Amino acid sequence: MIIQIYAFTRLSDALAAVDLGVNHIGFVAGRYGLVHGELDFSEARALVEGLPAHAVSVALTMATEVDEIVRMAHAVKPHIVHISTDPLDVDEAAMRALRQRLPDTIRLMKAIPVGGEESLELALRFAPYCDFLLLDTKVVGFPGVGATGHTHDWQLSRRIVEAVKVPVILAGGLSAENVAQAIHQVRPYGVDSNTHTNRPGSPVEKDLQRIAAFVQAVRRAVQEEGG
Repeated sequence: MIIQIYAFTRLSDALAAVDLGVNHIGFVAGRYGLVHGELDFSEARALVEGLPAHAVSVALTMATEVDEIVRMAHAVKPHIVHISTDPLDVDEAAMRALRQRLPDTIRLMKAIPVGGEESLELALRFAPYCDFLLLDTKVVGFPGVGATGHTHDWQLSRRIVEAVKVPVILAGGLSAENVAQAIHQVRPYGVDSNTHTNRPGSPVEKDLQRIAAFVQAVRRAVQEEGG
């Protein structure tokens, strides 16, 4: 079970999280004034360069233009580019173009908002262009998909996991208190936490105790599943 945590702004916190067992280190690449914890490309690149070889760097982008996403990827050089805009803002043609223009060493992750039946349709539409799908919560008034601290319909998430042929990471309001239930119900490839592993009252500081509790809860759940 892959454990992905957002959104790191300090290398020291990222390194501590890796030591705790976090696999994917997520951060926001690009200062667009849209979400908390944004890093400029040089800051993001420094974070990537400081990680140990076994850690996977995941650069979340709110950019909607292919040229800008490619520019970020070449500047930051993450292992994974996470497209977190509303799905049709970076449509199938754009995802196909990114596939063609990015080096094979960079994988693509697409955020899919889980709401109604259209979520399953979106997942099936975008899966052929992605290495991962990330199922997250969309709240009106929040830019893009995710970082809301709210859960969504896990039964629908389970249907998406069963329907697509790419690994699925489950996000959306996950914490040490509910991640085991989410794993048992959805059976994803990985789980992601942002809001509920932050320091209380701070959207840009990670809480290492909360991260440790999240990792432990995931490991217990995997053991219960026989993994």
